[in-house]
Amino acid sequence: MTVADKPSIGFIGLGVMGKSMAGHILKAGYPLYVYNRTKAKADELVEKGAIWADSPKEVAEQAKIVFTIVGFPQDVEETYLGENGLITHGKEGTYFVDMTTSSPSLAKKLYEEGKKKGIFVLDAPVSGGDIGAREARLAIMVGGDKDAFDYVLPLFEVMGKNITYLGEAGAGQHTKMANQVAIASGMIGVCEALVYAKKAGLDVQKVVDTISTGAAASFSLSSYAPRILKEDYTPGFFIKHFIKDMTIALNEAEKMGIDLPGLALAKEMYEKLAAQGEENSGTQALYKYWDV
Repeated sequence: MTVADKPSIGFIGLGVMGKSMAGHILKAGYPLYVYNRTKAKADELVEKGAIWADSPKEVAEQAKIVFTIVGFPQDVEETYLGENGLITHGKEGTYFVDMTTSSPSLAKKLYEEGKKKGIFVLDAPVSGGDIGAREARLAIMVGGDKDAFDYVLPLFEVMGKNITYLGEAGAGQHTKMANQVAIASGMIGVCEALVYAKKAGLDVQKVVDTISTGAAASFSLSSYAPRILKEDYTPGFFIKHFIKDMTIALNEAEKMGIDLPGLALAKEMYEKLAAQGEENSGTQALYKYWDV
């Protein structure tokens, strides 16, 4: 796409990740319409040239491609199929891309509902947290029609680095579920390693520096262990949203007849923290599960 023929873009959901993602699109020179339930979160983007829209309906009426990244599956359904929803008011030939981590079955439903109106719907959840969003190096996992993926790809490349087309509608969400399954048990391992090192009387930072270059290396260890050591539990990803993701993954696993005991344990541990008031902390706050 040349500068002259860049389509108008919509972005709905300007939270921890969405605000940065929308900012990259604006910086790349695309006309950008934005909507968020809390209008104040859009102020910085509007000051930089984004156009405020009063509802998803208004975004659908103005934009050729619309990205959404909202909280929970019920929020996704309302954003797309509600009275002021995108699909409800969308025009034939437009592209809607849900980047929320949501239910694979809902992704398929949105795809089918969009198809009835000649609207292309992609499920494209992301991984990389607030850091990946800020640095435009998210992993983006996409399900839906290949032609629609190819059309939207230049926009994905503005927001991420590892962009993969996985297959039919719902495939992106299933891939994100696999990602969350891996992270869930992995975060337990990171926290247990820090607890062990501290109880052993070691310099925990030196331990992290050492093991992060070997077989224990992981994004969670490199990105979140330093935050834990600084007692920084601000959210790159909210505990409440992670519990939502794990619930979806366990439900999908049950449908497929598989048992995921590691994931079930992680969900139980995070739910205990949420009950103690940590639901709006970052996932690294799992470290607080141990009284050390």
